[in-house]
Amino acid sequence: MAYHSWDRGTPEAALAGLTVLVVAGQVIHQTLTGRIHWRNTLQQLERVGPRSVGVCLLTSAFVGMAFTIQFVREFIRLGLTRSVGGVLALAFSRELSPVVTSIVVAGRVGSAFAAELGTMQVSEQMDTLRVLGASPVDYLVTPRVIACCIALPVLTLLCFTVGLASSALLADGIYGISANIILDSAQRALRPWDIVSAMIKSQVFGAIIAVVSCSWGVTTIGGAKGVGESTTSAVVISLVSIFIADFALSYCFFQGAGDSLKHAMG
Repeated sequence: MAYHSWDRGTPEAALAGLTVLVVAGQVIHQTLTGRIHWRNTLQQLERVGPRSVGVCLLTSAFVGMAFTIQFVREFIRLGLTRSVGGVLALAFSRELSPVVTSIVVAGRVGSAFAAELGTMQVSEQMDTLRVLGASPVDYLVTPRVIACCIALPVLTLLCFTVGLASSALLADGIYGISANIILDSAQRALRPWDIVSAMIKSQVFGAIIAVVSCSWGVTTIGGAKGVGESTTSAVVISLVSIFIADFALSYCFFQGAGDSLKHAMG
């Protein structure tokens, strides 16, 4: 019985969680000691970054437009049109862009990591690497973790730009709020820490996606059925972990009363 199913018992769940911690510790140790396969890392970086740009930007654009439709008309009714851009910018930088980007990457890249490494595990390719003297974590997992930690912040910044631009264009075209007003309000509301916090969140989410997906992959058992269960569980647990980490980081980064919208209103 594979222990990667979502409804596994407590001992199996504890074992799976311990596996993630062990893999994470090995990745940190190998990164700090400089034992990095740069060729594999660059290959995975291309896979996570450039090949994911299109779907991330498309998703961010439509999420931004849907978010704009939901609340812009209420702001117009309250006479707060000059603060629309600030609200959009803060929502995208602090929450929407990091979370949406991570969800897309978890579905597209995380599932691929788990399936690929799971297939290698059940077909005994992992054992072949060990016989040749190569560590699977060193050769396969660490490059994927580093690639996700580098690519996620860049993707998040691109998604933030596209999401805010699409929202500004929609507000201008449908609700008659000038894009210049929205962008000016966004510029006044944003602080450097808003962008920095988004980058930090993205790196944490990238590490979670890669470590969880690779851990579930390298410990797959049960043949083709086990690969499917590992892939499904890796994506589900990655998403749950992202939401938990997002709450924890938001609580640490944004405590107390803020005055960003006061600056957005001019």
